Amino acid sequence: MSAHAVPGAAGDAGAARADDEARALLPASAPGSDHGDAGSSSGGEEEEDLEERAFEASEKVLVSISDDPDADADLEAQLASSSGSPPFSWRKLWLFTGPGFLMSIAFLDPGNLEGDLQAGAAAGDTLLWLLMWATAMGLLVQLLAARLGVATGRHLAELCRDEYPDWARRALWLMAEVAMVGADIQEVIGSAIAIKILSNGYLPLWAGVVITALDCFIFLSLENYGVRKLEAVFAVLIATMAVSFAWMFTDTKPNGKDLLIGILVPKLSSKTIRQAVGVVGCVIMPHNVFLHSALVQSRKIDPKKEYQVREALRYYSIESTVALAISFMINLFVTTVFAKGFYGSKEAGSIGLENAGQYLQEKFGGGFLPILYIWGIGLLAAGQSSTITGTYAGQFIMGGFLNLRLKKWLRALITRSFAIVPTIIVALFFDSSDALDVLNEWLNVLQSIQIPFALIPLITLVSKEQVMGVFRIGRKMQAVTWTVAALLITINGYLLLDFFSSEIRGPLYGSILCMAVLAYASFVLYLILRGTEISNQMIVAIRKRLS
Repeated sequence: MSAHAVPGAAGDAGAARADDEARALLPASAPGSDHGDAGSSSGGEEEEDLEERAFEASEKVLVSISDDPDADADLEAQLASSSGSPPFSWRKLWLFTGPGFLMSIAFLDPGNLEGDLQAGAAAGDTLLWLLMWATAMGLLVQLLAARLGVATGRHLAELCRDEYPDWARRALWLMAEVAMVGADIQEVIGSAIAIKILSNGYLPLWAGVVITALDCFIFLSLENYGVRKLEAVFAVLIATMAVSFAWMFTDTKPNGKDLLIGILVPKLSSKTIRQAVGVVGCVIMPHNVFLHSALVQSRKIDPKKEYQVREALRYYSIESTVALAISFMINLFVTTVFAKGFYGSKEAGSIGLENAGQYLQEKFGGGFLPILYIWGIGLLAAGQSSTITGTYAGQFIMGGFLNLRLKKWLRALITRSFAIVPTIIVALFFDSSDALDVLNEWLNVLQSIQIPFALIPLITLVSKEQVMGVFRIGRKMQAVTWTVAALLITINGYLLLDFFSSEIRGPLYGSILCMAVLAYASFVLYLILRGTEISNQMIVAIRKRLS
């Protein structure tokens, strides 16, 4: 008996009850995965084997402070028995570094870069403050996704599969797949445009799409060498973007005073409201929320050990903040370059990814390396990295919602096919700047529609004690997150209203749109109210009327 144990049967019973209460406050484990129960049957183990996992145990990165396993075991025993926080370790921060940078690539994909350059050309530096705060809102959402994944040991798609009834689960899966395919088309097209630029137009857009599609197999070969090798490749791609766009920033010599005013002083005019909505709307990518909740499970963390979860959340928070700070700087470089070159010019209203490089070349020329090719290199790094993370996200979404135990290469092939086939069709029929701009508007609308179907389940789940245990967010944080979600949904609603009011004409199309909006709003309302007292009272009232 421990020196701290209470002697006697009553004391033992009290200690047992205390242990049960402490365990009850920890997140619930996946079905069949209660490894704390010594009497679990072989049937439970077989059920666990049938569960889809983001990462197999052999694929996870071992997180340790030193190279001595005995020393780490002693330290873990001390931390488990104490209530204090573990000491900060640069080595551990390095070992946890990776998932946040993969997540940050969604903030740097070609769709975001196009939003940046159009905001700079149309509004100058006046929307930089909004870019900063939009990135901060994105950080909050991604930290919640990481919290969910670490505390439960399961990612958002898996938890949605258990949380919602079959019809709602299938609807959420369909929405997530549509959002992912829409983002992937933009990313692949962006990469194909970069290949066209770097080949001096020798390779047409459809050829760039086919070349980009092959990154699926590169991705698979990298994954076989371990997740850390894959993270290193993404670090190189992010560094390439940073160097390319910083080079452009230095070459164009933007006004430092205007830049600081743009960051610190909020300004918004009626003429730039559309660009402002685009800046905020590009920040939250629905598939990225699913991705980050899965990526954080690449480290060997036991969600049943509270100190391990707290430590992981601490390091992931630091890493994600640094990663998004870097992504903010890269987006700032792009915005200020196009603000310097094209704000107030006649070209400002017609710049897109397809013609941006040529406009830059005509405006700034080139010294040692022409600015056209610097832009092409940065765009290629953005496109290649984001298409690979899109494949990754697609695997987790499909596997989590449908619980498919498919080989990773097969899931990646299916996921890649969903995006590549429509993208090749797009490349063949939309091989012009104006057509691609129209397509990009429709794809932005498509992704804006999907935002509530990632945000609402995320906030609902991280607020539930049955799911999160002691790591459930408090009432104040719930108020903040629901406010941010409402703001993002309202802003994207404005984008949708503005878009459809100019595109949809005639009573027939108007009626169809009204019916679609009604069905959409009803599903969003269902997700928000599900499980609340209001919804329970409504269900009881409906049942009484029907009985």
